Amino acid sequence: MRVCVALVYWCNGAWYNFLMVFLIWVWMAHSRVHKDRGELRIHENLDELGTDLAEYIAELSEASVKERGVFAIAISGGSLIGLMGKLCEAPYHKTVDWAKWYIFWADERVVGKTHADSNYKLAKDGLLSKVPVVPSHVNSINDSVSAEEAADDYEFHIRQLVKTRTINVSDNSDCPKFDLILLGMGPDGHVASLFPNHPMLDEKSEWVTFITDSPKPPPERITFTLPVINSASNVAVVVTGESKAEAVHLAIDDVGPDYLSLPARLVQPTKGKLVWFLDKPAASKLDGFQFSE
Repeated sequence: MRVCVALVYWCNGAWYNFLMVFLIWVWMAHSRVHKDRGELRIHENLDELGTDLAEYIAELSEASVKERGVFAIAISGGSLIGLMGKLCEAPYHKTVDWAKWYIFWADERVVGKTHADSNYKLAKDGLLSKVPVVPSHVNSINDSVSAEEAADDYEFHIRQLVKTRTINVSDNSDCPKFDLILLGMGPDGHVASLFPNHPMLDEKSEWVTFITDSPKPPPERITFTLPVINSASNVAVVVTGESKAEAVHLAIDDVGPDYLSLPARLVQPTKGKLVWFLDKPAASKLDGFQFSE
């Protein structure tokens, strides 16, 4: 059908219309909107995904700086940082207004900043040390106290920045409204440090909470709660690899009530926009999955 439409335009000499049809076809091959679960951007490989992710972040940064004068972004750890790597390259290294970025962590391991498990270290080594961010705009946790104290301290710090509107405030609650929260997802469907069947999934009053029994080491962590994640203007979940395909299916597809409490499925921005960045293997178990070669 698409080929026939393109040929009609070609024969009529309507070059512009042909180009538009082709571009729409390419977009449809990579992106679709899933009812109630946001926009799906499915990519053939990690390089394409990284390019799209960088463009997505750069566009949100530009829009936020234009509207508010700042860009408040919260990130996680894992493979996400590596996939953000194209932001260190041209043109983004020079075109992004890095001085307006305020960086936070949606979750962090309560370890020293030089520890191999530190999300801060991962982000610093892989991204922040390679772009001209303002050091005082990098908001890491206090790693010299207990997990509970670190969570309380981080929430207090965020509350001060909400007061000055460095971080916006939600329209329908007192929660912070980050311009973008970037999340990964584990094979078990966890996001940030919110794990399946954990009591912290039900936390409603705190912005930042802590756990001391993470099923993945290290056990002590701080994490944004679901109300904070779901108050963001934009939330992106970045997932790659066949090992996570089943969790992607359970998080996105209509799978019935038994899986409604999967942490990734509970990511449902109240008024914001949700986008899933997936590579082909991660998307392979989605209902009706089809990728145009």
